[in-house]
Amino acid sequence: MKPKAPVPAAADLSCEVCGQMPEPPKTRLTLANVAVMLPIELLVHALVVQTDLPYVAKVLVLTLTATVLVIWVAEPSAARILRRWLHAPALRHRRRLGNAPALWRARTILRDQPGSLKKITRSLALLDTNILSIHVHPVRGGVLDEFVLSAPSELNERQLLEALKDGGGRQPQVWPTTALAMADGQTKALSLAARIAAAPDELPLAVAELLSARILDPSSETARIPGETNDAGTLLKIPTAWHGPLTFYRPGEPFTPAESARAHRLAELAEIIGITTASSIRPRLAESTARK
Repeated sequence: MKPKAPVPAAADLSCEVCGQMPEPPKTRLTLANVAVMLPIELLVHALVVQTDLPYVAKVLVLTLTATVLVIWVAEPSAARILRRWLHAPALRHRRRLGNAPALWRARTILRDQPGSLKKITRSLALLDTNILSIHVHPVRGGVLDEFVLSAPSELNERQLLEALKDGGGRQPQVWPTTALAMADGQTKALSLAARIAAAPDELPLAVAELLSARILDPSSETARIPGETNDAGTLLKIPTAWHGPLTFYRPGEPFTPAESARAHRLAELAEIIGITTASSIRPRLAESTARK
């Protein structure tokens, strides 16, 4: 039997910093105050009207008593007794968010043979996990499959890793992700290529964004990462004529051959645009110098 998502309580809406509850809808707050104040008002009026006080004194007593009771009794009581009803819209919204499928990005190495993908798909289906996208990268010893998964909100990282292993996956990895992961690598690379075409100097930043990696300066201490070598696949060096060698680092997530190829093509694009721009500037400079 699948575990049910816990029903959010009103206390879950309180601010983690100040502990205050969010402001409830004004209509519900008004109805709650009326429901609490009306019995108090009727009781106070019944008690005061039966006294022998002058008319003006009765009005003053009723006004002061009603004001004090509303401020110190009615509103706090309404907020406490009818809390769940007051915040019902926010609780419904929170419940919908809690029951919404979670998105994960996963990687695992499979044998490059028929039936491998079917086996891992069946293993994920047992957890009601849907494969939204898949990219296959040839690697040494098989193929590296990269998935974007939509899984029930109650599933955790350990359960997904076990499902990938049960499906025949080796060295599985999973990360929580967002809908941005649905943009495939080719589309992202083309968007960044347009960016580089407009500004070739942004090549390092564009490649870092493409690979979700960190730029390392080879001449600085940050490039000396203990225990990391090129054999781990987490370092990627791209030689460029205009920027010098660029080094990128992505801990725990080796670069695939496809990612390396895309990064190198972006570097080539930046170099071509740089050469073209320089060659078009030289005649203009020569013409300008001749005129002087």
